[in-house]
Amino acid sequence: MMKILISDKLAEEGIKILREEKEFEVDCKYDLKPEELKNAIKDYHGLIIRSATTVTADILDNATNLKVIGRAGVGLDNVDLSAATKKGVVAMNTPAGNTTSTAEHTMSMILALSRNIPQACASLKSGKWERSKFNGVELRGKILGIIGFGRIGSTVGKFAKAFGMDIIVFDPFLSKEVADKNGVKAVTLEDLLKTADYITIHIPKSDETNNLIGDKEFSLMKKNARIINCARGGIINEQALIKALEEKKIAGCALDVYEEEPPPADSGLFKFDNCVVTPHLGASTSEAQINVAIEIAETVRDALLGRGIVNAANFPSVDAQSYQFLEPYINLAFRIGKFSGQLIKGAVNSIKIVYSGDLNNYKTAPVTLSIVNGILTPILRDSINYINAADIAKDRGIDVQEVKSNKAEEFVNCIKVDIQTDQETFSIWGTLSGNHQPRIVKINHVYVEAKPEGYMLFIMNNDKPGLVGAIGNILGDGKVNIAGISLGREAQDGVAISVVNVDSEVSKETIEKLRNTKDILFVKLVQV
Repeated sequence: MMKILISDKLAEEGIKILREEKEFEVDCKYDLKPEELKNAIKDYHGLIIRSATTVTADILDNATNLKVIGRAGVGLDNVDLSAATKKGVVAMNTPAGNTTSTAEHTMSMILALSRNIPQACASLKSGKWERSKFNGVELRGKILGIIGFGRIGSTVGKFAKAFGMDIIVFDPFLSKEVADKNGVKAVTLEDLLKTADYITIHIPKSDETNNLIGDKEFSLMKKNARIINCARGGIINEQALIKALEEKKIAGCALDVYEEEPPPADSGLFKFDNCVVTPHLGASTSEAQINVAIEIAETVRDALLGRGIVNAANFPSVDAQSYQFLEPYINLAFRIGKFSGQLIKGAVNSIKIVYSGDLNNYKTAPVTLSIVNGILTPILRDSINYINAADIAKDRGIDVQEVKSNKAEEFVNCIKVDIQTDQETFSIWGTLSGNHQPRIVKINHVYVEAKPEGYMLFIMNNDKPGLVGAIGNILGDGKVNIAGISLGREAQDGVAISVVNVDSEVSKETIEKLRNTKDILFVKLVQV
């Protein structure tokens, strides 16, 4: 008998699915304090949570029988994935459960903003009849700019087309072929901001997307533009938004998410009539709650009963014996993929992976999925995992090719990845050190010996004397400690590469100093 604990409220439809299995004993214990969960978890094989429960390493240490954590929702930020992986616990989520509800809420916000519905409702209820005051605008013929064309963004696009809107999209991982298939036009972020009458955001929040829309971006928009955010707070800089509304740089905004939730009662956003706000209701429909409950119940059931693992964020499908050999390569693959994903320019068209050495004796599909997962993670974050990486790549028109090479390569048991975008070809070689630690050994045509972990500075420069010292001095002045540095060059006096491992994040000011240093051609801080 396997025991399943449901620690956050779940729709009855999901609970019923689990209780129908004779192999399961299901307990619902809501509002457990961390110490109570820590004491209780040792008895359970499965744990189902929503956002209220946080699964820490401390709790996982006590989870002697736990095999599966199921999150009824998209994110897994309330689960210590590293600790779960080390413990051998599969962590899964439900990335598709709230797609329709969030897309519909986005359209509701667009309509409310366009027709002044909240303001007109409040006015009429206060005893006024102000028809001329609330003159609106039509959607038909307007340009909708969608930032992020995943499940939710593409669904919003379908809904908006039914209103007669023209769709333009900014998504670095959207190919022209997929854009054409969906009847949308892929553009740069700058072109989208300059062109769109409505701008809606459907991307995860990350270091790269935090404050994506600020003063500069608002200055590019039309004065009649309206911006909508039902994704994550912080992607739009709220102070910049307030300034844009005050200076009438845009026609209005609609927000379901905020930098701080709940936002302060005296938020400057609340003073504007043309700012429509709701309290994070994107997934708050009866259907969405039922959908995620059913999806996570079925996912946990199948995983515990050995019927397969889906939507796993930290564990690829592979038998135990093979996993013992492949695990360090899966780790290497994700790290070189994530490293590459932060450096490539343009939309990815294809990913070619060449395996050599003993890897050819195993089914390398989990390693391939790990590479694709790593490459796409910097943009897609929680919505991509080892299991759905191949489907997401296919949906976005990315051709993934796996090749096993029998010829003698430069490195034993090597993984070579060639990423073709619409702007460049980026190549990276990875292998394991003698103690099975991941290493990057070649980037494009340059040999390096880099450790892909933590914060890393990738620097391209002209091969001139004194530059390594200059880099060290600038980092020293910025209070950044160098943990390791790997140098390589194409040829003497040619282009050189430096990969610098640092102990902490590097400030924007320090990076700008590096970029402004003579003979430095490119600088990017990545985190692996």
